[in-house]
Amino acid sequence: MVTSGVTTVEALPDNIRPRDDELDLFGLTHKGLVRAENEDQFLLCTVHPQVVIHATSLPDPSDLAQRGQRLATIMLVADGVGGSQAGSRASHIATEAVTRYVASSLRCYHTAGLANEYEFEATLRAAAIEAHETVRSEAAAVANETGMATTLSLGIVVWPWMYVVQVGDSRCYLYSGGKLRQLTRDQTFAQELVDQGVFTRDDAKTSPLNNVLSSAIGAPEALPEITRVVIGEKGSVILFCTDGLTKHVTDAEIEQQLSTMQSAEQAARELLQLALDRGGTDNVTMVLGCRRRSSAD
Repeated sequence: MVTSGVTTVEALPDNIRPRDDELDLFGLTHKGLVRAENEDQFLLCTVHPQVVIHATSLPDPSDLAQRGQRLATIMLVADGVGGSQAGSRASHIATEAVTRYVASSLRCYHTAGLANEYEFEATLRAAAIEAHETVRSEAAAVANETGMATTLSLGIVVWPWMYVVQVGDSRCYLYSGGKLRQLTRDQTFAQELVDQGVFTRDDAKTSPLNNVLSSAIGAPEALPEITRVVIGEKGSVILFCTDGLTKHVTDAEIEQQLSTMQSAEQAARELLQLALDRGGTDNVTMVLGCRRRSSAD
């Protein structure tokens, strides 16, 4: 596990948990201007405890509070590889597998941020491995889908912590304190050479190895990396995106867009338009989350 920063919850300038109606969440996907198919998937949801009433003598059970305050917010993007329908199926299968696994592990949300949170982190790692094994199993069962794979960038927010599970080269960014940080590490062979000091970052950007994954769901090897960060600072924005965005839009431009955004939808649509205006050579997918802006912000 990589824990980013040393900020404590008590040190946050605004550590009050946002209410459900204060969340501003938005996701979109676009096939771009070149690709015939969209191989990306995204998921954006909140998890709540719920009371299911099977029978009651009360005259109006709808008046009962049946859904509790959210336990967690889930954000996910997946970028399928392997060609057309195979890539699309890989990202589809992985998204469904992760969702099923996470939904079956709700009890673990209560351990997030605690001393025994290793149970929560183990659950997240297991969710990624479950998706990996499911994709490989499905691929083995269909002849023309051999080799299909997908990236997976998954975020689970259990206030005030966010846990990010990373496999592949889709990305998670956190905009906080006026600065944009990439929380994930691209799992590509070019990035491996940067880490070893063989390539500079500029070398990596222009190398063919920049598009070759060293780890992916469904590939020969999947190596989930987990990061935990505090996200409670007022004005923070979370962005998950596939590389269809970052091929055309720089980190500085993303930072500028998030610094002036009025809503998650507006920011996502404007970032998408930037990528399309510059060629839209790949599928573009993103999910954004933040506290809803008010006139006082």
